Amino acid sequence: MDDFQYPLQKTEEEWKQELGAEEFRVLRGKGTEPAFNNKYWDNHESGTYYCGACGEPLFTSETKYDSGTGWPSFYAPVEEDAIALESDDSFGMVRDEVVCSNCGSHLGHVFEDGPQPTGKRYCMNSLSLNFKEESK
Repeated sequence: MDDFQYPLQKTEEEWKQELGAEEFRVLRGKGTEPAFNNKYWDNHESGTYYCGACGEPLFTSETKYDSGTGWPSFYAPVEEDAIALESDDSFGMVRDEVVCSNCGSHLGHVFEDGPQPTGKRYCMNSLSLNFKEESK
């Protein structure tokens, strides 16, 4: 996807001014956060998870599950085209990186060991997400 242009285009300097240092490190620098020490891994509220950079809806609590990994995990995005996949060959392994299809920000990775109906585990960084609870 190197030639692909995401709809929302900003310079890294613009992102740096908009995001906090840790959010920038994860969302734009493809970083990660510690397992079991992040804000959404154990969130059980009903609502929607949005891109921490651009605010696009990505996942809902309906597809969130406890994967035992210590990161928020989902078996499906809110819409198939809400996310995009890129190849990640860092750390001596090949994985599918999950990015926001609107701004290209790093969200996490997807694996083939999730529950049905998809068999996918979208393992996301809490720093890449903003959660909005459903009104009760």
